[in-house]
Amino acid sequence: MGVDSRPLAIVLMGPTAAGKTDLAIAARDALDGEIISVDSAMVYRGMDIGSAKPSPEELARAPHRLIDIRDPVEPYSAAEFRDDALAQMHEIAAQGRVPLLVGGTMMYFKRLMEGVANLPSASPDVRAALEQDVERHGLKGLHERLARVDPESAARIHPNDPQRLLRALEVYEVSGKSLSQLWREQRPETFPFRTLSIGLAPANRSVLHERIAKRFGAMLDAGFLEEVASLRARGDLSPTLPSMKSVGYRQAWAYLDGEFDREQLRFRSVVATRQLAKRQLTWMRSWPRLNWVDPLVGDPAERIWKLVRKSGT
Repeated sequence: MGVDSRPLAIVLMGPTAAGKTDLAIAARDALDGEIISVDSAMVYRGMDIGSAKPSPEELARAPHRLIDIRDPVEPYSAAEFRDDALAQMHEIAAQGRVPLLVGGTMMYFKRLMEGVANLPSASPDVRAALEQDVERHGLKGLHERLARVDPESAARIHPNDPQRLLRALEVYEVSGKSLSQLWREQRPETFPFRTLSIGLAPANRSVLHERIAKRFGAMLDAGFLEEVASLRARGDLSPTLPSMKSVGYRQAWAYLDGEFDREQLRFRSVVATRQLAKRQLTWMRSWPRLNWVDPLVGDPAERIWKLVRKSGT
């Protein structure tokens, strides 16, 4: 085989609260790289505290691309992320620098690398009918329906994951083809970059859980509820929007609606964040050729440099 002449891109993925930002900034400085955020909440303006967005000081030192590119009222899809990220990656590589993709939105990483199937556009009428079915039959009923028309997708999608469940059924209703079939019909393409994938995750899960709880407390102290109250006060946002469904924001909105008290807000938010971290780690375990680094042991930056040098850069 010949030498791979594609430019290098480094993927730095990890669960929430794993310490990705600090290491990404250090990696940017050492590798002459540019950071591209891979985070479905950080794309939204005004969602700063709850998304753990880098501070203004951190962004001044190490700018992150694809942060603050959308208003929270505007949905942003994985397909749009792929287009935007590839454009940024090509621009960075053309400057002789290394694209450094950093974040925890695993679907964004997956779509970036694998491409986007030729899926039909969203249909408000079909989606409304499906949401009525959820009210009548529950998510379990819709999952059973998906299992009949698309057993492959049903095996991948958890019965309590309404967003992916509704989208899979919507695709079938609109196109007459299952999501799995449309993906099989997708022609593979060569990714225009060679990648070094690094997974940041504490080996001890309980340590990650402690960090999640501590960080949510710090968010509350930093004014997270005031941030969500300000977003609500705009009048054009609702808890059904993708931005407001983000972990933490969803629970804070419900708290401000009076659905539960502050103790329950903390409990529910921490539990939801732990569940998110568990899903992220599940994705990571199936990621091809992922190099694992514990960010809380020894000198993780040095281990990352060794992986980069070993990759032939």
